[in-house]
Amino acid sequence: MISRLCLLFAVLFTLSAAAAPKPNVVVMLADDSGWGDYSIQGNTNLKTPNIDTLAKSGASFDRFFVCALCAPTRGEFLTGRYHSRGGVKGVSTGLERLNTDEKTIADSFLASGYATGAFGKWHNGSQWPYHPNARGFQEYVGYTAGHWGEYFDPPLEHNGKWFRGKGFIVDILVGKAMEFIETNKEKQFFCYIPLTTPHSPFSVPDEHWNKFKDSPVTMRGEEGEKEDLAVSRTVLAMMDNIDLNVGRVLKKLDDLKLSDNTIVVYFSDNGPNSFRWNGGMKGKKGTTDEGGVRSVLFVRWPGKIQPGTTVPHIAGAIDLLPTLTEMAGVTSVSTKPLDGRSFSSLLLGAKWEAVERVLMNYNGGKLSVRSQTHRLDAAGGLFDMVTDPNQKVNIAKEKPEVAAELAKAGVKWHEEIFGKPYAFESGAKAKGKGKGKGGATIEDDRPYPVGYAEFPITMLPARDGLPHGEIKRSSGAPNCSYFVNWKTKEDSMTWDIDIHTAGDYDVTIDYACPEADAGATVELRFGEAKTTGKVTPGWYPRLLDDQDRASRKGESYMRDFHTLTLGTISLPANRGLLTLRALDIPGQTVMEVRRVNLTLKTK
Repeated sequence: MISRLCLLFAVLFTLSAAAAPKPNVVVMLADDSGWGDYSIQGNTNLKTPNIDTLAKSGASFDRFFVCALCAPTRGEFLTGRYHSRGGVKGVSTGLERLNTDEKTIADSFLASGYATGAFGKWHNGSQWPYHPNARGFQEYVGYTAGHWGEYFDPPLEHNGKWFRGKGFIVDILVGKAMEFIETNKEKQFFCYIPLTTPHSPFSVPDEHWNKFKDSPVTMRGEEGEKEDLAVSRTVLAMMDNIDLNVGRVLKKLDDLKLSDNTIVVYFSDNGPNSFRWNGGMKGKKGTTDEGGVRSVLFVRWPGKIQPGTTVPHIAGAIDLLPTLTEMAGVTSVSTKPLDGRSFSSLLLGAKWEAVERVLMNYNGGKLSVRSQTHRLDAAGGLFDMVTDPNQKVNIAKEKPEVAAELAKAGVKWHEEIFGKPYAFESGAKAKGKGKGKGGATIEDDRPYPVGYAEFPITMLPARDGLPHGEIKRSSGAPNCSYFVNWKTKEDSMTWDIDIHTAGDYDVTIDYACPEADAGATVELRFGEAKTTGKVTPGWYPRLLDDQDRASRKGESYMRDFHTLTLGTISLPANRGLLTLRALDIPGQTVMEVRRVNLTLKTK
């Protein structure tokens, strides 16, 4: 009798589990927010009540590590694999692209019947099949570049089509995400919200700025003399805006009665983008020191994750894919070995024994290795991260066996990925073509793909092209730049492209040109194929240089670019250089070029 009852209970439990709906997942990713930019971390310069509540109502990871820069972290989150494996080598000029043979977390959720959407900064490739719509996201609203020069009334993309938003960029994108949640409230959804701030430009609405513009910044960074207080105050205001928007998302889930069956995740993509308070840790964005790669990670699932849970074990962005897919009961469609491990059972209350592991942080040719208690930096210095978070005392000579063990793991990892050893004693650098962060040179020979019937438009921004002659970029940061100083017939700009589908393509150019200079004749050529047209009408609205609270850190000041229809060009299915040059220049300049757009004519 007892055995029959046990069997009955087992059957009922199995049926109940099978009938239970899979959870929704909302992932919010801050851009350039440091570990210390939250009141729950002890920062008294601001209050982040909504984020603090999120943290307290679920699990907080105490030692969570991301990458030194934006695009690599996104690549690791999307794939569960170290970014270097997936082709993400940098943050601009094509280096940010995630290889198309990688499967993403969105691919897995989409294959399990979820509605999938991303709303914000993508930063892992712009052209199809690098585009988010090709990487498992059915809906995409945002921008695919790494920087964006307009935070108020910004131009944004919706599934390959541009529109100009109204309001502040984060408010707009979160609003679009909330619309997605509302639309899919009757089914399971995976909603990814990469929030785009507090990345520069340092722009923020008055309601947030007014709270901090005159406030004392009482908690300062370790390198306080380098801190720009105007930047710090703007970041505080931007974090205030993020907190408001996190609250909007949580309220939307409450209003729709979805909170109990929704996993909510919040983290950042690298360390702080300026010198400011960060818990006494060494380093900021761009470095592989502790402060450059440590982030908060908060995970909430009411009724499943115990409020106030603290995860002391080291974890990283590579762990999010295996953790979230397992928690949601979603089968990962990844076809390659994962570097990450799942923390699902620990979060859901099971007894969990930590497995000894190390995490790698790699940027610009510099490798750092992190164990549970120590960090080996790029030059071979060993630091006790429990007692010395600012990495002031190198204990490599006192603990040579620990340094040797971490160095051995790092060398093995580097050889596996790059095919050559890493010399910790000198902080060896990668070699190849193209400058990368940290002074390293990085090679990337991948062309930009053009011409897919499922996504006919291909945008080729100035970021992905090369200027020749006297033409130059509008700023040193390519991501949000346009080509300027085009004055002679010897000047040109090129894009290395690979035509996937032979056929006719409509050509448009997003441009600006002073009215007095209108009328230049330009030619777009690819091998023997070409089309020509005149730069008209004149279009030269003012630069939008009045939005910032603190000085920009590389982004160009933008203007409202106009669309020039150049004609149709017949392209063969080949790889080669797409070249834009001038045939006749009646004025002082030809035009400024934001992007060239090629749209495949489909039957």
